[in-house]
Parts: sequence; C-alpha cells; structure tokens
Amino acid sequence: MDRKTKIIATIGPASASLEVLRKLILQGVNVARINFSHGSEQDNVQAIKNVRKINTELSVHTSILADLQGPKIRIGAMPEAGVDLKNGAKFTLDTTVEEGNVNTAKISYLNLPKDVKPGERILLDDGKIILEVTQTNKTNQVTTKVIAGGVLYSRKGVNLPNTVISTPSLTEKDRHDLKVALENKVDWIGLSFVRSAKDVIELKEEIKLLNGSAKVIAKIEKPEAVNSLNEILEVTDGVMVARGDLGVEIPLESVPIIQKEIVKKALKLAKPVIIATQMMESMINSITPTRAEVNDVANAVMDGADAVMLSAETSVGDNPIEVIDIMARIINEVETNYSNLFNQEAFPTENHARFITDSVCFNACRLAKRVQAKAIITMTHSGYTAFKISSQRPKSSIFVFSSNRNLLSCLSLVWGVKTFYYNKMVSTDNTIADIKIFLSKNGLVSKGDLIINTASMPIEEAGKTNMLKLSEID
Repeated sequence: MDRKTKIIATIGPASASLEVLRKLILQGVNVARINFSHGSEQDNVQAIKNVRKINTELSVHTSILADLQGPKIRIGAMPEAGVDLKNGAKFTLDTTVEEGNVNTAKISYLNLPKDVKPGERILLDDGKIILEVTQTNKTNQVTTKVIAGGVLYSRKGVNLPNTVISTPSLTEKDRHDLKVALENKVDWIGLSFVRSAKDVIELKEEIKLLNGSAKVIAKIEKPEAVNSLNEILEVTDGVMVARGDLGVEIPLESVPIIQKEIVKKALKLAKPVIIATQMMESMINSITPTRAEVNDVANAVMDGADAVMLSAETSVGDNPIEVIDIMARIINEVETNYSNLFNQEAFPTENHARFITDSVCFNACRLAKRVQAKAIITMTHSGYTAFKISSQRPKSSIFVFSSNRNLLSCLSLVWGVKTFYYNKMVSTDNTIADIKIFLSKNGLVSKGDLIINTASMPIEEAGKTNMLKLSEID
C-alpha cells in the first residue's frame, strides 16, 4: 500500500545541499518547508531552486511551503554566559537598551509597554522563565517580578499568553519574505501567530495583489486562534497545529485534545491539517527516536492528519535521512494495521454551491469502499475534488490528473494524493481510456483492478465535476 500521510521536512544547513535534498526526497519527503525565520534570503531562494531542480530530475512534484516568521518577539543581546534570574527579583524589559544585564533585557517588540497590563504574565525561552508585570511606563519600559527564574540567554523567544498584542500578523519582514516566496512560485505560505480569520484574509489579499497563486496554511499557536478556530477554518486553505508556541501559551495538558479537535474540524471542511513541533526531537542528535516520539507520530497519523512535520530534525540535525526513514516506517505501519483511519464519510450539504461535485466525491468514496476499488481518479483544474476526496480518507489510491502545473506540487501536501500532468482534453471516453493505459504502463494498476473516474462532462469545458464511472482494467 502506498503511504498516504505526507512528510514535511524543514530545509536548513543539514539538508539544503542538492545531494542531501535528493536523498530526502527519494526517502519519502513530500513537502520542503523553507523557514523564513532562519537563513539568509539567498540561502532560502537557493533551497527552493534545489527542490525544483530535483523535481525535474526525478519527475516528482515535491511541494514547497514558505513559512513566514510573523510577529515573533525576542529578547535582545545578553552577556554570553547568560544572566541568572532569581525568583522574586525585579526585572525590567526595555525597548531602548543595547545589551541586557541581571536587572534589564532589551525587548524587540516596541509596543510591549503599551499592550501589557499589571498582573499579566510574560514567558521567556519557551516558558522556562515566567515574569509577572508589576507596572509599565507605556513608552519603553515594563517592570516585572520573576515568578519562575532561570538563566536567560540572548535572542530567546517571548510569549504573551494573557496580552492582546496590537501588532499586525504580517510584519514588514514578512511582507518582504512573502514577495520573495511568491516570485519563486512556492505552493503554500505558512502564516505564523494567527489570531483571527481577518489575519488570513489579509494575507490572501496580499497574495492576490502580488499576483501569487500560493495557498495559505494558518498556524494555530495562540489561544485567540483556538477560540476563533471555526472562523479561521472557513477562510484558510489549510491549518498547522504548531504545538511549540501553542503549548507555551495555553496549558500544555490541553494541547493533545485541541490537536484532535483541530484535525476533526479540518477534515470535515476538507482543509489539509499538519501536525508540527518536536515530533522526533531526540533524533536531532540521536540515531533513534524515543518510544514516546514514535507514539506521537503514530497518534497524529491515527487522528487523520494530512502531514507530519519535522523542524530542527532535518534542518540542523545530525541524522536527516534516518529521521525520514523512521517516520515513513511508522506511518506505513499505522496505515497498514489501523483500519479506523479510513472511510471518513462526510455527507454533502444540500443547497450548497458545490452540492453536485460534493455528491459525486462522496459517492465515489462510498462506491470505492463497496467494490474495493484500486484507485479513484479525478481530473481537476482547481484541485477542489482532490481535497474533497482526500478528506474522506478512502483506502483506494487517489490519482489526480491536471493541466494546471502549479496544482501538481501544491497537492503533494494533501493526504493520499498522487499527481500527474495531463492536458489532452479530447472527450471524456478518450481521456478515461488514455489514463487507464498510462496507469497500467506505469504499474499503478493491474489487469482486473476496478477503478473509479470522476470528471466534468463535457470534459473540454473543464467545469464542475458531475460524472462518476466505475470500470475494470483490461
């Protein structure tokens, strides 16, 4: 059985070379994530070019996800050895100082003194250090009391779980990075620290203004995003459960249930969902993962996630190839032996603009289960039927044929989907016959296999899907 759940690898110094990238893609990477929080613009553009070069060389459609940094707040420069903050001590965050000391640290977010209120908590270094605001001068200084101390080093991240921040979700850096990403025709844009549906809508408008075609992944990593999840899911193209910051900003014990809720809701709306952060963290340095990490990956697959994501494991880790191999093995094991993953029926909504297409997709999946079809084959220009069929998690292979080249790599992030370029739209019967021959020649189907085709009739008009055909491979 082909692996259905997709693997996303973050590209960095350990994996950006053509040689390593080629090995990663051959090992099973479906999506290359370019993290614009790190690396120079030149490095990131070169990584995109390297993925494209390998795609051409191997005739594959590896997707590219450009992840924007968003309004990430950091501590400024500190003494090299760090400073030890003691419980109960007074500590000041200042937007104007150059280098911090045991009493003060520079904060990168200029509006912090205006946004915070006494009693609110400020978390440093993934929540390892907890401060409580005692007062603010509303201009450049916030005075805090250390609630949970520790050693504070330069450039550590800052989280504000209780504070409503006034900065827009797209910073000036993000706007520049977005322009670079779209010029290089990436498939997906990851939007960090989403707070509301408005943030996603603004990014989509920006993409449109720049004549881009990339789809948007809303990263759920703030309490506000969890509270606005339904509205965000309506407007985004996909979501990422970004468990790092999410687990700092909300009680960490709440994350597993929220993860399951997000996957469930995204599946219902046919929106791809990615599970990210610390999936195989120990493999940054170790050749094997912990048993807990194996369980974590397996549970994400059992929940029905479209993709599981690696960050430092492949960007700076010692074992980028091995981590992909082990992750693929875990996914294969779950998909082979966990039958509850498959056949998630979603009844079409009546009076919906896509009711006819949704009904065809629903019945294609139901019929595929009934007759144990080898494959469901769809022709699409927008990708809608691919998302819809995938969301119902059929056991059959999902083969997508499209004349829209941009779509081919975009769909590599979507569960179970395998894409092919096809532009010979003569007639429905000719196209179906032609595709059968192609699949047989490439060993994707065998004599006697049952296959299901969905398409629009007449096919040359490339309209909405309105036809379903069951046939046998001769």
